[in-house]
Formats: sequence, C-alpha cells, structure tokens
Amino acid sequence: MASKIRRVVTGHDENGKAVCISDGPATNILQRPSRPGVTLTNLWQCTETPAVYDGAIETVDGPFVLHPPKNGSIFRIVEFEPENPEIMKTLDGKAAFAEMGAAANIVENARHPFMHRTDSVDYAVILSGEITMLLDDSEVKLKAGDVVVQRGTNHAWSNQGNETCLIAFILVDAVAKHGE
Repeated sequence: MASKIRRVVTGHDENGKAVCISDGPATNILQRPSRPGVTLTNLWQCTETPAVYDGAIETVDGPFVLHPPKNGSIFRIVEFEPENPEIMKTLDGKAAFAEMGAAANIVENARHPFMHRTDSVDYAVILSGEITMLLDDSEVKLKAGDVVVQRGTNHAWSNQGNETCLIAFILVDAVAKHGE
C-alpha cells in the first residue's frame, strides 16, 4: 500500500518574507502493473544548476520520467513492497522503464528484470525497512539509516524481506568522465 507523503514547500511573499506556499499530500505519483509493488513519488525538480530557489510554484506536474532534467535534479521517494520471486521472473523491465522514458537504460539479460544504469549521481537514504542493492556481480543489504551514493553503475533494487522499504532519492544529472 502506497504511503501518503506530506510535502511542504517554502517561498517568499511579496515583501520577501519566508512563507509556506504549499502544504499537502504529494500528487506526482507513479504506480503501474508493469512494476508491481513499487510506488514512485516525485517531490521536487530543478531544471538547471545552480538551482533557482525563488519563483517556482510547482515543478513536478508534468510526465513522470526516470531521469533528472539535463543539468538538473529530482527529489523523489520510492516505496518497495516485498518482491515475489515467481512474479519477478515474468516481468519485462524494458517495457516498465519505457513507461518512464528509460527503456534504453535497462541492462539486457541481467540477473534482475529491473537492472539499469542511468547517467546520474543518485543520493539514496533508506528511510525504513530493508532492501538489497544488486550490482553486476555483488549485492549489498541496506537498512534504515544507511546511505548510498550511486554513481552511474548498473544496479537494481530488490526487496527480499517481508516489510515495505522507503528510500529517499536525489538524482543529479551527470556525465561519465573520459568515456567511462
């Protein structure tokens, strides 16, 4: 079951005083049958670096895409329900990622149907539960309070436990240096 996430956004009034311009449930949410048990909630997006902190009223009301904008960033929370290995064997990761404009990021014939690589640096904080980060030939079990800096590597997230896992992600547009 998807968590309701309260999103509070600050700004300035006409006199330059700090005010709350938005306080309510986040509404840019993606759930789909092609990736059962996973809910993505976009909270904020910046379309340039350095980010502009004044003037934006809403930044995540467009289509739901995996990647941050070119030269930008995106803040999202992803909820991972426990996986059923039998169902996972039947899923098409490329089709699921195509729904987010990222079919080309899927790693073909990988050990998990959602193994992918993005051109971003992703900061992840495990908020609750546990999850396994699968890499090409290894895996790392993570729990609440752990932090990951994901640097454009092949990876998949697999909830092999029996409780929901919530992860906060900040994805920052990036490029490989020297053709890596």
